[in-house]
Amino acid sequence: MSVRYVLIQARNENDVAKPEEHASFAHRLGVPLASVTQFDIFSEEMTTTAIEQYDGILVGGSGEYSVLDNHPTIIRFNNFVGELSTLNKPMFASCFGFQALALALGGTIIKAPDRAEVGSFTLQTTVQAKDDILFKHLPSPFIAQLGHQDQASVLPTTAVNMAFSELTEHQAFRLKDTMVFATQFHPELTDLDNRLRFQRYMHIYGKLFGEAKAQAILDSHIPSPESNALLTNFHQLVSSLQ
Repeated sequence: MSVRYVLIQARNENDVAKPEEHASFAHRLGVPLASVTQFDIFSEEMTTTAIEQYDGILVGGSGEYSVLDNHPTIIRFNNFVGELSTLNKPMFASCFGFQALALALGGTIIKAPDRAEVGSFTLQTTVQAKDDILFKHLPSPFIAQLGHQDQASVLPTTAVNMAFSELTEHQAFRLKDTMVFATQFHPELTDLDNRLRFQRYMHIYGKLFGEAKAQAILDSHIPSPESNALLTNFHQLVSSLQ
């Protein structure tokens, strides 16, 4: 029996990264595109009933939104992600999803543009990662693709930190005694994927970093095979439960 995933997306309808994100998750999981159903928070009712039919839950990025936005749909989304983590289903949240999950469960998200990480970065795993069912497959150090300004300054008490970088203390976590995993980095993106996404948002990054630095970041992306393999390993875990 094939595994069915749902990808929760917080992206505007005209965001070109929306279908690209869908494809990236499917590719890294190693499943057909049709096995990953898109769920748009701006057009669909956010209820756990709509999600319970799926075998695995994925939560993606956000495009132009922050989990700290005073926007009714984003506020509901944050709570929704927290509710999904209680369904006793395998779940993987990246970047925006990582932040929403941390916030929903009692963590603290802060705006930190001076510590923004956009591009390919070197990360380290924590001691706890060595015995984790998923994160133990990561070497230390490893390369990951990132694209964030906000970050989790405090994790929920139910979360175990699995990775960190020079600028961000919390780069990945697993909720204790669950199959719920989250990463601040993007395991669904290769260096080429992340470079393309950077180009999509160059109008934002040009203002944030300045045009010269933005161009330098664009040209500095490098492969991240170990972090990309996280989703392949996650799919194997989900499949083993069927």
